[in-house]
Amino acid sequence: MSRAEIEQAAEILRQARNAVALTGAGISTPSGIPDFRGPEGAWKRVDPTEVASLRSFLTNPHAFYAWFRPLLEAVLAAGPNAAHYALAALERRKILKAIITQNFDGLHQRAGSSEVYELHGHLRSATCPNCERQVPTRALLSRLRRGEPPRCSCGHLLKPDVVLFDEMLPRGLYWLACHAVETTDVMIVAGTSLEVFPVNELPVLGLRRKTKLIIINTTETHLDERADVVIRQDVAVALPDIVERVTGAPILERMR
Repeated sequence: MSRAEIEQAAEILRQARNAVALTGAGISTPSGIPDFRGPEGAWKRVDPTEVASLRSFLTNPHAFYAWFRPLLEAVLAAGPNAAHYALAALERRKILKAIITQNFDGLHQRAGSSEVYELHGHLRSATCPNCERQVPTRALLSRLRRGEPPRCSCGHLLKPDVVLFDEMLPRGLYWLACHAVETTDVMIVAGTSLEVFPVNELPVLGLRRKTKLIIINTTETHLDERADVVIRQDVAVALPDIVERVTGAPILERMR
């Protein structure tokens, strides 16, 4: 990792008035949450449409929940890492206005960020598609560990509040994300290879407005050539380094 690239990214953020971050699985893998599309990702071993689609949830709930349970366990056991805390520090300094995330682990909020747009949903609860009753996912663990797809009191399957394949993104949240990008002057892309549509179009929307673009990811993205700075590094290492230079204060939460 070039120190010049770290300093260049820090200088861009020092001048930012309204920065936005777009985060993906790579920001949470250091916390122990597996990714999906990386070299060792989950989709290398299984077909996502067979286990993580709305169709599979409805037609084969046992297969769906066999995939879902270990993911839920990993998320419940994980904690924020230094990258999450670094973005929270930028928000406290009023440099970062919003985080747009593809993750559903809730680690940004647990690190202290408040303006978080969870475009792919979250794992805090499950909802009955029939009567709309909402249940905390922790309350479903004992049933899931017994291999039983959880059902609502009305008899229908409870669906985790995540966006599955075959489902649309939450329209209101996606509008908020687009508005944030349209009004930003700096965009940080952290821990995502920008392969998932339509979220991967958000940085393009910013570039049309001459937004400064900082990309931090271990692998290349299709926008690297258009970015102002590209840092090939674990985001949990690079992002805290950048933010410490911007704020002049250490990310003390590295010690947690």
